[in-house]
Amino acid sequence: MIQEEFEVIERVDHTASAQREQRLGYLSVHYLVRLGGNRRKLSEYKKFDGLIAEIQVRTVLQHAWAEIEHDIRYKSASTIPETISRRFMTLAGLLEIADREFEAIQTEDASLRANARTLIAEGRLAEVEVTPDALRSYLDVRLGPDDRISDWSYDWTAKMLRGIGFQNLGQVNECISGLDDDKLSRFALGSRSGQLSRFEVILAVSMGENYLQSHPWVMSGTGDWYRRIVQAWWERLRFAGVSIGSYQPKKVE
Repeated sequence: MIQEEFEVIERVDHTASAQREQRLGYLSVHYLVRLGGNRRKLSEYKKFDGLIAEIQVRTVLQHAWAEIEHDIRYKSASTIPETISRRFMTLAGLLEIADREFEAIQTEDASLRANARTLIAEGRLAEVEVTPDALRSYLDVRLGPDDRISDWSYDWTAKMLRGIGFQNLGQVNECISGLDDDKLSRFALGSRSGQLSRFEVILAVSMGENYLQSHPWVMSGTGDWYRRIVQAWWERLRFAGVSIGSYQPKKVE
């Protein structure tokens, strides 16, 4: 992005030099840049014409290392003791390992998310663990997308599902199979509600008391209000001729 947005005068890769010299320590990439000609022509950028800026690119952990090392090593009135210097080098190695692990975790997480979406598209739902991202992808297909819903809501719903015994999306799909979320939500709530609200209603229809017995709000001992809400749904649904089930997900070994 830096190379695309600026005219690069100089690029110094401290990471590459450290690897060549087989040493640990301060790692980052430094750029000296100025605005490209396309921007210097614009009136709002003319005052920056001719100015050069430095951009230092590093990870959060590399930045922490640089800040601490600078405060101790370069602001010290005398040479720092050898014991502290050795501890610095040990810490540098640990930070480098942590950076690699963070990158590996991020890469694996992205791979798992992509694989889950592929499995959902192929209908191999029993192979997909209940996670916030997988649940969103599944519900977007099953109930239609709803961009109003926050990431936090999917995170909470996924935790709720795991708490009441669901381990994979195959179980979730089996639970709500054949249920008309639009019609049932209109009976229970009086209107067609958002994606997760409709999902909540059809879960309660399919599971009946099993839904409430394991629901985190009810289990916390302070969920009487939620029990009353769900029971009111059931009353309206029964009045409309809807049968309330007793689905319970089976534990997968």
